[in-house]
Amino acid sequence: MGRITARRRVARYTVGERTSVREDHLAVEEPLEIRVGGRALTITMRTPGSDVELATGFLLSEGIVSRPEHVRGAMHCASDDHENTYNVLDVTLDSALGPLATGLERAFTTTSSCGLCGKASIDAVRTTSAFNVHDDDTVVDAEFLTTLPVRLRAGQSAFDKTGGLHAAALFDARTGDLLVLREDVGRHNAVDKVTGWALSNGVLPGRGLVLVVSGRASFELTQKAFMAGIPILAAVSAPSSLAAEMAEDVGLSLVGFVRDNRMVVYAGARRVTNEGAGSVGTAPATTGERARTA
Repeated sequence: MGRITARRRVARYTVGERTSVREDHLAVEEPLEIRVGGRALTITMRTPGSDVELATGFLLSEGIVSRPEHVRGAMHCASDDHENTYNVLDVTLDSALGPLATGLERAFTTTSSCGLCGKASIDAVRTTSAFNVHDDDTVVDAEFLTTLPVRLRAGQSAFDKTGGLHAAALFDARTGDLLVLREDVGRHNAVDKVTGWALSNGVLPGRGLVLVVSGRASFELTQKAFMAGIPILAAVSAPSSLAAEMAEDVGLSLVGFVRDNRMVVYAGARRVTNEGAGSVGTAPATTGERARTA
């Protein structure tokens, strides 16, 4: 596992039983400073591994790159104390892109729980995508979607050891193939690693793909799917109101609470079919019905 997990001696307590001291595994969390052409852009707290994909996905989500050739190279370099801890990554971009816009640098560290930290204004949160998902005619069956969280969980090898990592994966809606899966302490980092892989491998725009995430579907994850041109975002947990609003605005299908044989479609229901079932009702769900559905 390398630096993805770390070992630590812990005391395990069970009420009424003898305390045991044993070794446990923790998910590694370390800072990554992303530089572009030697210029510091942001610092994010992440699980080491797939750092180039992470930086590439982050640059994609910021609207800085949108094609594989936009990223010319990347290398880990020494930090300010001249020690190479592999926590500083310098990315070289195509010179045709020109210099980065003034003020693009994040004002402070991005935590593992927030991919939007450091944005200077609300207007800066919404980013214009190079791709259009409105006209993506991908259609998936609800039964197919219910299988994806199980397959996502089956691929979380680091989670099995630590219980402390988020995951994101890309599936081909037509073939059902799993294209890529990444884990990280930050849900936004896991998605950046996935979209960074997709950009580097010429898979974007993500027409006909489904992005599956292990936690909730926040605004930032919805935006990252949109920036990658992915038409369907499916989450194991709930979306936020702003995520649903954005998905509706940009034409993205947002599915939450994908568990067992159930799910809730919050936007873009035209892409989700339910073969063999009756027509969808129009009466609003009661609080109890929502709770049972979730």
